[in-house]
Amino acid sequence: MCSLFGLIDYNKKLTTRQKNRILNTLARECEVRGTDATGIAYNFAGRMRIYKRPLPAHKMRLHVPNGVNVVMGHTRMTTQGSEKHNQNNHPFAGKADGKSFALAHNGVLWNDKDLKLLEQLPVTSVETDSYVAVQLIEKQKALDFDSLQAMAENVEGSFVFTVLDNEDSIWFVVGDNPLCIFRYEGFLLYASTEEILIKTAKKLRLKAPTSIQKPEEGEILKIDRTGRVTTGSFTPQTSYLHWWRYRPYYGTFRLDDDDDRRLFGDLFDAAKSMGVSEDEVQALLDYGCDPDEIEELLYDPTLLHEMTGELLYAY
Repeated sequence: MCSLFGLIDYNKKLTTRQKNRILNTLARECEVRGTDATGIAYNFAGRMRIYKRPLPAHKMRLHVPNGVNVVMGHTRMTTQGSEKHNQNNHPFAGKADGKSFALAHNGVLWNDKDLKLLEQLPVTSVETDSYVAVQLIEKQKALDFDSLQAMAENVEGSFVFTVLDNEDSIWFVVGDNPLCIFRYEGFLLYASTEEILIKTAKKLRLKAPTSIQKPEEGEILKIDRTGRVTTGSFTPQTSYLHWWRYRPYYGTFRLDDDDDRRLFGDLFDAAKSMGVSEDEVQALLDYGCDPDEIEELLYDPTLLHEMTGELLYAY
């Protein structure tokens, strides 16, 4: 589980000090979804700048220079590729048609290795599944609605992608993970959940937003530096909603506590941090779900609780 966050000061209403205060507050609220690494990307003096470290947001001091009005950010909970190797952390740098971009991802992709072979993508030192999205865009040699549609329709897994281009537009490619945008007079903030934005607004003593937007799966939004929105779309992969109802029940394979903790300790810990009990995780394991499938379900708590509710009371 990770969090996306950022701001677009499209009327240049905020001072640099205000922007930095907003970014630090917003990033720290995003820690609820990841503390392994924190990063931001922005354009300054004609160059794409990416600043990221394997640290929680509260241990970093995010700072953008005067004149920066668009910032894209990410807090990470590691799923693939150690955060200690900074190339595995978000945002990632890319280049299409000679123009730089930065990409951040919330979710997990499970066909990244297959895509690298199928598309003959270059071998890199980046171990993170998310990086295949950068490579797919680069292979298209363009950053536009068509290339983002092609990327989104090729990857399999859970995702929302944000992409910052060199003209200070942020592109949002919305899969089945959450995203929320608060628009104020002259600027907007976004994060992975509405709750994060509400807590941030309270700490910053912001007035109520003029509008709240929650893009749906299959949408692509481009919000430019003036706040203008243009839209595109992609066809999501076939939904797996309620797939467990058509899958045979395997019965319990509960291990003793030591083996259970040794094999699935990280999964139990991650689930607990997201409000999911060990009994619910164990019910999914008993049902035959593998840890990767359970990790995917953690990103959709409503679906997870519905499924485990059925499992816990049905058998």
